[in-house]
Amino acid sequence: MLCHYAGTMLELTTAEGAAVITAARQIAVAMLRAYRPLGILTYQNNGVYSGQEVPHFHFHVVPRQEGSDWGIGPPQLQKFPSAGRAAGTRHDPTEDAARLRRVKADRPILSATAELLRRQLAR
Repeated sequence: MLCHYAGTMLELTTAEGAAVITAARQIAVAMLRAYRPLGILTYQNNGVYSGQEVPHFHFHVVPRQEGSDWGIGPPQLQKFPSAGRAAGTRHDPTEDAARLRRVKADRPILSATAELLRRQLAR
């Protein structure tokens, strides 16, 4: 299904919202099969004050392991030691470049990850 441009969740049609949740659930199941994470974090930002710098709709589905790095994500990430930032702490961009270098994956790694998840979706 092809969606129209939506800057935030509030601009989705009911059918588009349902399709997003269906797809998020499917990829979460694939991630559980592929990675066996301790949990799955899902979230979505709406507007500048939620951390959305450029209006565009997307939905995060993140497998979580103890110590996994998601850097500047939502406050729920403080649950694991050394992951995210403490609740109420403002974002300090001085470490963004180092974090991005740590989490950057090259094309072969991204292709292998996509293929792994595709295989799990096909099950």
